[in-house]
Formats: sequence, structure tokens, C-alpha cells
Amino acid sequence: MESSSYAVGDLRVSDAEREPAIERLQDAYAEGRLDHDEFDLRMHLAMTAKTRNDLASVTRDLAPVPGAVAHGVDAPPQTGEDRMLAAAAHAIAVPTLFVGPLVLMLVSGKRSEYVRRQAREAVNFHITLLLVTIVTFGVGGMLYAVAWILSVIAALFALTGQTFRYPWILRLVKE
Repeated sequence: MESSSYAVGDLRVSDAEREPAIERLQDAYAEGRLDHDEFDLRMHLAMTAKTRNDLASVTRDLAPVPGAVAHGVDAPPQTGEDRMLAAAAHAIAVPTLFVGPLVLMLVSGKRSEYVRRQAREAVNFHITLLLVTIVTFGVGGMLYAVAWILSVIAALFALTGQTFRYPWILRLVKE
């Protein structure tokens, strides 16, 4: 039986791994470090990158965004406690809306960036839902059935150490 090993940089890249690179490119463009043509080219390269090395080459010469977390090899592994707290941040949002995840983000997020990131995602999701419900005079409240399902899915992702990003939300709470 033949065994093959790949360097970490040769591994295929996922959409979740592309997001931080795309955000870094957008920040660099907004700061004026990239002109429009170079931004377009790098965005195309980031979206079509096949390996981690391909993706890293797109942002290698850009300084890291202050306070940003390195996604990938340099990120410390999550402990079982981190995964449980991150899952709790998503699950506790069902009865408490954004208050429970906010408390977890402020308390446990100081110790673990993974918990902070997942709790922040839950806070943003439930604030978005609350705003939709207010703007639609309560009609948006029907979305809470979907929100509970998404919260359970996000909690399961967090338990396995994966990052979950809710679709179509306002990301009001940042670093």
C-alpha cells in the first residue's frame, strides 16, 4: 500500500479558508494599499485558488490586519472546552437571543479566540434577526424557526472544531 503525504500548503483550500483572505484584500483596497486593477486580479486569484499555498500567495505581501486571527496552520488548536463553549454560544442564543452569546464572548472570548469568533457570529446573527423582526413589524419573527435550526447546525459545527458562518447577516460586532 502506498502512502502519500502532502505538505500543509499543498492541501486543497475551502470556502471558509478563502473568506479571511478576501476580507484582508478588501481591507487593503479600502486602505489604499491596492489599486482597483490589482484588487480585481487578487480577488479572482483568491476565488480560484486550489491550494493553501495558492491562497497564501495572494495576501503574502499585505501586512496582517491588527487583531485578526490567523486561520490555518498557525492558529492554536481548539480544546474540548473551547468547542463546548463555542457550541454553547450558538445554542444559548435560542432562548436568550443575542444576550447569551454576548456574555460568552465577553467572558470566555478573552481566553479563546475560537470561542470569541463563534460567539461573535451568533451575536451578529441574532441581532440581524431582531432587526428584521422590528423592521417588518413582527412578521420577521417567523424566521426564528429557521434560526433555531441554524443555531443547532452552528453548535454542531463548533463541537467538531469547525468555523460556522451564518449566511446573509449583518456583521455589526467586529474585533
